[in-house]
This record gives sequence, C-alpha cells and structure tokens, in this order.
Amino acid sequence: MSSRYKIIIVVAAFLTMHITTPLKAQIQELVPYGDFEQWVVHDVKESKLIGGKTERLYEIDATDTLELNTPFKPKKGSIWATSNAYAKIAGITKASVTVYPEQGIHGYCAKLTTQYAECKVLGIVNIKVLVSGCLYWGYMPEPITGTSNPYGRMSWGTPYTKHPKYFVLDYKSSMPNKGTITKCNVTSESTRSGNDEQEVMFILQNRHEGADGKIYATRVGTAIYHITDATDDWVEDFHIPVIYGDARKSPHFKPYMDLGPMKDNIYGLNSKGENVEIIENAWGDENTPVTHAVLKITASIQEAYSGTIGNTLWIDNVKLEY
Repeated sequence: MSSRYKIIIVVAAFLTMHITTPLKAQIQELVPYGDFEQWVVHDVKESKLIGGKTERLYEIDATDTLELNTPFKPKKGSIWATSNAYAKIAGITKASVTVYPEQGIHGYCAKLTTQYAECKVLGIVNIKVLVSGCLYWGYMPEPITGTSNPYGRMSWGTPYTKHPKYFVLDYKSSMPNKGTITKCNVTSESTRSGNDEQEVMFILQNRHEGADGKIYATRVGTAIYHITDATDDWVEDFHIPVIYGDARKSPHFKPYMDLGPMKDNIYGLNSKGENVEIIENAWGDENTPVTHAVLKITASIQEAYSGTIGNTLWIDNVKLEY
C-alpha cells in the first residue's frame, strides 16, 4: 500500500473518531423572558389628592396591556418581578417606576435606575423617597398596602433543580454621582460620602419548612458579583461562576457571598400562604439537591430608601450555562 493511501486511511480514522465520540460542549440556555423582548404595560392613575397623574409601569411577561389600575399578576409563565410598584395606602393610589424597557444593542433590554419618587399632597406638601431599580425572580402582590419592610412584601425565588456552571448576562453601568450615598424616606433626607455598588445575585438553595412555619435553606450554589465601576459600553456574555459548597473556601470569596442575614433579607411563601423570612443556616455542596433558585439584580446595594442618585444598570440576555 502506498504511503499516500496510508495517510488517507489515518486521516479518515481520525475524523471518524471525532465524529462518533461525543464532545462535552458548554450549553447555554436563555432564561424565560431573559432577552427582555416582551413587556406588560401597566398604567396606574394616581389619586387626585397627590396630583392625579397617570404613571406607566412595566412588567416582564408575555406582551400585554392591562386596563387602568389593574393589579399585575404573572400568568404567562414568567418568573420575573420588578421594583415597579402600584400602591394603595390609606385610600391613596400611588405608583413608582424604576425599571423600564429600553432599546439595547440586540433588541430591548431592561433599564434599572436609582431615583426619587415624588408627589405633592394637595399641590403643597412635597413628599419624596429614594428608590432603586431591581429585578428578581418571584412575585409581589398588588396593590401594595404599606411602606414598612418593602422586601418582606416580596416572595423570592422560583422552583429549580439544575446545577449550572455559570450565570451569564450582558450588562452596562452608569454611576454619574459616585462617592455620595443619599438616604431619603418620607420623614428625612441625608447624604454622606461613600461608594454604592450594583449587584447581580444568583444563588441555589435547598429549602424546607420547619414545624414553626419558617422556611430554612441550605445554600448549594453561589454566583454573586458586585459592579463597582461604570462601563464605557456593554459588557457582553459576562460569566459569573457558580461556586458549589462553602463559598468561604473559594479563592474568589467576597464577604457579600456569605450566608445571611443580609441588609434586606429575602422572604418566601410557606405552606400556609404566609410570607416568611427565608433563613439560610447551612452550606451544601455539588451533590445537594437544588429546590429553588434566587435571582436579584439591583442598581444599588444599599438598604431600602438609600443609594447613589443616578446609578443606572442595563441588563440583557440572561442565561444559564451548563
């Protein structure tokens, strides 16, 4: 047999081996509605006592338009919720908007802002609070009926059982007033020096309900990243690795990756339909079953009614990689 034919046979065998041997490729899955191409339009007419204007709210779900002052309820398979709020407190209807759809580089994206929510009572008394844009997986019943403990009104997380390697997204950040942190609630306003940050928090939990009705969670996976500086443009296909087991033992550990309590703890519905605090009390590992995934993306890491005015975070193409 000539050397030429031997080479052909060797090459053919090599190609056959690589065609028939499965390769362990990385697989990315777009999270449902994670491309932010579909939004629900949600108009709220505020009470005449505070001006009577109509605010347009937005929610992430199959494209729809709700009738005026209709509470939003996800019903098309979306797991997303936002910090946009329709409130009715002591008979007064008020709306707050901090999350918007906006044109990005690949269609629409989500824009999260830190800004004042203001209103004038009878055109005289000016009331304002500082609010920060937030996306999360979960649900908050509308209308909101109080202002205390806003995080305690949200149900955080979604049922989930997989073990992804990375949380992936595109993002862009603006921080025009870096170096100052403002706290503004109904009764007071103050500004101090300090650097606010933006956060992407994706954690995997194994939850169970105790006899006391409280929800306890084992942390299985941790993928948390703080954005500390503005970007010149979009950062595309940004990978945040999921750390399985005790994140404190990882060389990538940051104090904000530790178990709770957090500045604003997360809550969930127990078997009685009560929204109770989720108490993370143990670390799992890569073999621990996952029951829930929790996602929070926010334009500010400060406590409620605090942050850096003007901080803006754009988010697009949220994926999980396996």
